[in-house]
Amino acid sequence: MTMRQNVLFRDLGFNTNGSVVTEFALIAPTLIAMMLGVLQIGLGMQNYNALRSIASDTMRFAVVDFQSNPVAERVSSDELAQHARDIATRSPYGLKNNSLSVNVATVTPSRVANTLEKSITLTYSIPTVLAMIGIDDFTITYSQPIFLVED
Repeated sequence: MTMRQNVLFRDLGFNTNGSVVTEFALIAPTLIAMMLGVLQIGLGMQNYNALRSIASDTMRFAVVDFQSNPVAERVSSDELAQHARDIATRSPYGLKNNSLSVNVATVTPSRVANTLEKSITLTYSIPTVLAMIGIDDFTITYSQPIFLVED
């Protein structure tokens, strides 16, 4: 090795140019994946809270309808499910119709005397922002009972 090559290798060992870029290149994929993970969890929480609110809105609609209409004119379970779907796809929730499943069923026997019990179950497939790291859409479900007081 010549003296010039020896000085070049010695200087290269103390040269820090480009070290920040190299470190960022090593850390950036993990940092970006973590930030997208936080975004995904936020979307999941927002969608879960939306399902809770939709179920509560549907329950209020069912109670008011049950109390204010005669028996022959009360909404059916299918109409309640459609009402929940309509609420879910409009503002402020804006859920995707093809990712949402709504089921309203009558529970027999009712757990509370002199009531008609129904159960609303909402299932939603949350779109992923983490497809690049192999995480697929995931599904959340929320169920709530609806107790309607019979006359």
